[in-house]
Amino acid sequence: MNTILQKKNIILNCPPQPKEDIIKKIGKIFSEDGYTSEKYTQAMLDKEEVFNTAIGNAVAIPHGIEASKGEVKKSGLVVMTFPDGTDWGGETVKLVIGIAGVGDEHLDILSNIAITCSDEDDVEDLLHSSADDIFNTFANLEA
Repeated sequence: MNTILQKKNIILNCPPQPKEDIIKKIGKIFSEDGYTSEKYTQAMLDKEEVFNTAIGNAVAIPHGIEASKGEVKKSGLVVMTFPDGTDWGGETVKLVIGIAGVGDEHLDILSNIAITCSDEDDVEDLLHSSADDIFNTFANLEA
């Protein structure tokens, strides 16, 4: 089964770092794993220029601008936790979920993530979860 999340793409207990560096790491994983072309990283950075992808409850969901859809080869996620928080354009986030969605699948993925992360306590639980638990939470978010 081709899930949108691989356990190796769950990175726990990251130290605070610049938002741009986080996005570049996510983009590198996406391109190295064949989810996207290398151009998708810039598309995610461009998205932050026009829209801060922090969605509340200490969660950010970086993804590419609309024009970058052609750079996505298959839908995927990268999950990073920042227990001490990291600055995301003026907001502190603790859970960063990079998204690459084929076609309109990204809308379903975004919706499922928003539901999963809609409760602050659920987000806090995820921050203290193992990679296996995080994998089980997000791996089946098929569009």
